[in-house]
Amino acid sequence: MPRLLLLLPTTTYRTAAFVEAARRIGADLTVASEQPSTLEAANPAGLLTLDFQHPERAADQAHDFARRSPIDAVVGVDDDTAVVAAGVAERLHRKGNPVHAAEAARDKHRQRELLAEHGVPAPRFALHLLDEDPGEIARSVIYPCVLKPLRLSASRGVIRADNPAAFIAAHARLKTILQQPDAAACGEPAWQFLVEDFVPGYEVALEGLLVNRRLHVLAIFDKPDPLDGPFFEETIYVTPSRAPAGLQKTIVECAERATRALGLVEGPVHAELRYNERGPWLIELAARPIGGRCSAVLRFGEGVTLEELILRHALGMPIPSLVREKGAAGVMMIPIPGAGV
Repeated sequence: MPRLLLLLPTTTYRTAAFVEAARRIGADLTVASEQPSTLEAANPAGLLTLDFQHPERAADQAHDFARRSPIDAVVGVDDDTAVVAAGVAERLHRKGNPVHAAEAARDKHRQRELLAEHGVPAPRFALHLLDEDPGEIARSVIYPCVLKPLRLSASRGVIRADNPAAFIAAHARLKTILQQPDAAACGEPAWQFLVEDFVPGYEVALEGLLVNRRLHVLAIFDKPDPLDGPFFEETIYVTPSRAPAGLQKTIVECAERATRALGLVEGPVHAELRYNERGPWLIELAARPIGGRCSAVLRFGEGVTLEELILRHALGMPIPSLVREKGAAGVMMIPIPGAGV
């Protein structure tokens, strides 16, 4: 049976879904994490510790492991492990994205630069150091604007400001977030932030799978709740989209252009786009599947899960269908009203 190296951070929600998918397709599974397992010595072929913070070192560790237990494919499940997976795949000469492409998908500033170079519609942006005088920046930007960290996920630290006073308050909040240990561990990206134009309009999420550079659209989710800020916590995803077919076509074309701009060639893609009277805008694109437990609502063909599609593609196994089941499906993420349990 083919051996799959699955990169699972200790904090991920995705473990059960991916492990079950590996079981269903009959793959030998090696689970790698950034923390050593107490059972690793008892199951040396099934458990592995990799340095997710340093992808080149992780690739060396995986290469050493593959000498004992050959690896046929490697899959990451989030932004950080997507970069590690690209490095491991490159080192082992397996299917995957180029490292520079995975890094561009993770780093919001580099992503913005590449989108601009390739003419993909996206917000205007400027990079600033966190230690710059927020009052001086606030006097120079066009409102409304959005402050955004270079890393982090789930819209954490993404804040809209409509005037200089709101900008200064948002900057202080973002600075506090980026000083927290998990954010500070990112290193240099935690010292910087983006200021972007706010793009009004309706928002959608696109889930796709790249196969040899071709983007196969698996689902387009509408986000019926307005996402106008000042914060952008997500609540409801609904698919299939109710956007007109012609508009959906332009949304897909925008996402395709973005994948080419970043240099992505294989594997899952999750994109956030907005559309208004000027057409679609690429807000963000990630080289990973949809986050949290949202993938539980997606089934393809005769009940195949999103995770199974991703693993089958990585291992070069037949994919029964890329067509989602006909029924409507939705996700609701419960907003958090405050601190506490």
